[in-house]
Amino acid sequence: MDGEPVFREVQHFRQPWLIGLLAGVVAIEVAVLFVAGWRALPGIAIGVGATALMLATHLATEVSPAGISLRFYPFHRRGRTIAFEEIAQHYPRRYRPIAEYGGWGIRGIGRDRAYNVSGDRGVQLELVDGRRILIGSQRPDELDAAIARFTRG
Repeated sequence: MDGEPVFREVQHFRQPWLIGLLAGVVAIEVAVLFVAGWRALPGIAIGVGATALMLATHLATEVSPAGISLRFYPFHRRGRTIAFEEIAQHYPRRYRPIAEYGGWGIRGIGRDRAYNVSGDRGVQLELVDGRRILIGSQRPDELDAAIARFTRG
């Protein structure tokens, strides 16, 4: 991305209920290993791998003179950049992740899309072509102010 970022946020899946669920899965897998022996190892490897993947997954959001960059690691190789010229309007807002988007991650149907990993706050982008993109953020006012630096005046 060209230019230094004026805003950068990295968010991880660190909800307590999720960590508890993953810890419970690993504990059950260890118990299965003791009961079933080594033949349970392939299933345990899959469970531990899925847990490690979930803990490594994160959303990186940057705002720089080139636009808004969204990268959902490790699934995006390059990520997505939204040019400021594409944005008709933007504003911070609360949202309902499950009701509006079906949960967390890269979610959405049709012309509405969300990039989020936790919480219920973010910045809504309304693009000139009618699409809507919600960027989840723990710092939505700062994110909106950074976007405003390049979309106004």
